[in-house]
Amino acid sequence: MSNPNIETVDEQGGKWLLLLAAAFVVAGLIGFYALSREAVYVRAVALFAGLALGVVIVLISGPGKRFVGFGRESYREVRKVVWPSRKESMQTTGVVFGFVLLMAAFMWIADKLIEWGVFSLILGWK
Repeated sequence: MSNPNIETVDEQGGKWLLLLAAAFVVAGLIGFYALSREAVYVRAVALFAGLALGVVIVLISGPGKRFVGFGRESYREVRKVVWPSRKESMQTTGVVFGFVLLMAAFMWIADKLIEWGVFSLILGWK
């Protein structure tokens, strides 16, 4: 049985567009270093042009559109989160610290009891 909730991506065109975008980015980087004798702004334009073309191509591809949609949905969901107040945060932090101290004391006592039992009772060391 197939699960209709699972989305599979079998988009050859999207893959080729992503490969083309990567090629533009690499070309921009190569241009930046190949033009080492030119002025800095010429090198920066070559780098920026490669990066910009790569980003534009990614954004018009299918995976890029899905990524932008995911980002928008994520932002919308984050805006729905009800964040705790300062008082609630301080109370929760206090409870966590208290529990940590309680467990530390318990572990120390358990360690000392096991140490006493093994070294004094079983092995007879003093």
